[in-house]
Amino acid sequence: MHKLIPLWRDALAPYTAESPEQAQPSLTEYRVEDSACAMVVCPGGGYEMKATDHEGYPIAEMLNEAGISAYVLDYRVSPCHYLAPVTDALRAIRVVRAMGYGKVGILGFSAGGHLTCSAATMYGPGDPNADDPIERLSSRPDVFVPCYPVVSLYAYPHVGSRLKLLGANADDPAFLRRFSIELNVTADTPPAFIWHTAADDCVPVQNSLLLAGALAAKGVPFELHIFPDGPHGLGLAPEYPDVAQWVPLCQGWLKRMGFGR
Repeated sequence: MHKLIPLWRDALAPYTAESPEQAQPSLTEYRVEDSACAMVVCPGGGYEMKATDHEGYPIAEMLNEAGISAYVLDYRVSPCHYLAPVTDALRAIRVVRAMGYGKVGILGFSAGGHLTCSAATMYGPGDPNADDPIERLSSRPDVFVPCYPVVSLYAYPHVGSRLKLLGANADDPAFLRRFSIELNVTADTPPAFIWHTAADDCVPVQNSLLLAGALAAKGVPFELHIFPDGPHGLGLAPEYPDVAQWVPLCQGWLKRMGFGR
């Protein structure tokens, strides 16, 4: 059994009113003893559900093989406040950082990739005056790994994710801009490893290209891999050997970033 860690131990999570049945998001721990680094893992699911069975637990085990502790995030999805998912992701980074890891990153797939990108562009330094010591820590990830991610809610959007995340605000230009990652990259955005397939007919590959272009424009280091074949939602891609190369490529990149062994 893997340890379940609530994000807020003694209080309800912020923005609980819209989704009381999801009042306590959590992390499932896949710890590597003596590991100095960790990754938060965000399964996809269109902000409607979480594909944990192939984009969560197996990914944590893959990271463990590289000497990296992993924490699979059970974040809130529709119906919920539009800020609930990213609040959960940023809190997860802080909770993991509070465990003493020297480096903490975040990795996610599809809508979980969008959440990963949101965490990489909406982080905060922490509040030194907070009563909760965890909230005093930075929520900036050291790296982020978006896998076939939803990136833009303007161009080439995955309409289902946009609707489930933003609800009644799904056509509001201010909300679309706020959650279109390519419009919010800065020079302080952490380094990224990005992969996608050109044949993805659910979340168009242009999402990853837009993200890469935005990172390049700001001078942020990144590695991008576009594989020609393969549908959406592949996870580790065991049935697509060419695409499955993303795993050793990502493990190698993470090692160069100071993660794992």
